Amino acid sequence: MAGAIWAVAQLEDGRPKGVSFETVAAAQKLGEALGKPVEAVVMGSGARSAAEAVAAKELEAVRLIDDPKLDPYTPDPYAAAMTRAVEAESPDYVLFPHTYQVRDWVPRLAAALDAGFVSDVVAFRVEEGTPVFVRQPYQGKLNADCVFADEGSDGVRFVSLQAGAYLASDAAAGDAAAEIVEQEIDLGDLETRTEVVDTFQEVVDKVDLSRADVIVAVGRGIGKEERLDIVRELADALGGQLAASRPVCDNEWLPMDRQIGSSGQTVAPKLYLAVGISGAIQHLVGMKNSGTIVAINKDPNAPIFAVSDYGIVGDLFEVVPALTQKVKEARGAA
Repeated sequence: MAGAIWAVAQLEDGRPKGVSFETVAAAQKLGEALGKPVEAVVMGSGARSAAEAVAAKELEAVRLIDDPKLDPYTPDPYAAAMTRAVEAESPDYVLFPHTYQVRDWVPRLAAALDAGFVSDVVAFRVEEGTPVFVRQPYQGKLNADCVFADEGSDGVRFVSLQAGAYLASDAAAGDAAAEIVEQEIDLGDLETRTEVVDTFQEVVDKVDLSRADVIVAVGRGIGKEERLDIVRELADALGGQLAASRPVCDNEWLPMDRQIGSSGQTVAPKLYLAVGISGAIQHLVGMKNSGTIVAINKDPNAPIFAVSDYGIVGDLFEVVPALTQKVKEARGAA
C-alpha cells in the first residue's frame, strides 16, 4: 500500500522473534502519529504460520513473501525480495528490529534503492508532521535527533529499532485477524553469492534474556564466584533469570550469554534487579528500557541509581538474603 508504514518481522525456527512484535508496536505508534496505515511483512520459506501469528495484531494487512531462497538466511535474497516489494508497493517507512541479521542486509537494501537508513533508534517523536528519530551514539553517551534529508518527498525510508526500545506487549491486537496478502516476488533468477555450510552456535542452550519478564543481574560487587549462589537464590525465588555485567562474564563466573550491555544482550523485562552493579554506560544501554529497575549497591553515588525506580543503599550480602526471604514468604515458599 502506497504511503503505508511497514513493520518487518524476523523469524527464528519458523516463528516470529519477540523483537518482531516490538517493531509492530513502534510501527503502530508511528502510524497513529502520522495518520498512516500500518502493515507487517513476513519473509521466509513456508512462513504462513508465522504470518498468521503476526496477523493477530492490529494491522491493515500482513504481506507474506514466501520463497525457498529465503531459508536459510543469506543477505542477497532478503535484500532482493524487499527491494522488489518496496518498488511494487511504495511504502513511506519500513521499520526493522535492530538485529545482527538486519545489520547485515538492510544497508544493501538501502543502497540498492538509494534510500536513507537510520539505525538503532531508541525513540521517535513527530514535530509538525515530521518524524524525528533518536539514536544514542558513543555507547549511549549522547542523544542524537535524526531527520531524513528527503523528508516530505516521495521515496521510502528505513529505520531499525533497538531491542527493548518498544515493548512487544504494547503491540495492539486486532479485533479480527489481518488479511494475509501473498506478495508476488520471484527470486528464481537471483544468484545467491553466499552459501550456508554450517550454523555456528557460540553457546549451547543459550539463554535468550530478551524473553525474560524478571532478570536479576549481578556485578563486580559480588567479589567471588562462590558467592553467586546468594543472587541465584533471589532470581529463583522471583522466578527470574540470572544475568551479569561484563566483569562477571569476563572472569568466567557466568557464561557470556548471561551478559547484559553493549557487548552482550539488550533486555527490557518487567522487573530488573541490579545487584552490586555500579552502572557503567556500557551496561546501562543494555537494560535502561526495563519496566521497573531496582538497584542494590553500597555506594550511594553509583550511576545505576540514576536510572533506577527504586534504590537500596546497603551491603548486598545483607540485603539480598533478606529480600529473598521476604519474596519466599510472600509466595508461601518460606
